[in-house]
Amino acid sequence: MSLTQQDVARIAKLARIAVTEQEITAVGQQLNDIFGLIEKMQAVNTDHVEPMAHPQDASLRLRADAVAESNRRDDFMALAPQAEAGLFLVPKVIE
Repeated sequence: MSLTQQDVARIAKLARIAVTEQEITAVGQQLNDIFGLIEKMQAVNTDHVEPMAHPQDASLRLRADAVAESNRRDDFMALAPQAEAGLFLVPKVIE
């Protein structure tokens, strides 16, 4: 796939990128190089390649699932301007 200068100008306009006339040729060449690389990658046979979650065979270290803080609910409820049955009461905002 090869992009023309008109294609590059249209893409730049759609992407809201300011590209001067002198830059259009260089940007077009770079885009064409990217498309060429994509075509090469699509040509590779990957039928018997299994998908990987990570390029290295690494596993994450897991920490123990333990409670780190104490329950301070009663302390916070005591600071609330209005509370009832363990819930914060707030004024009605929407009628």
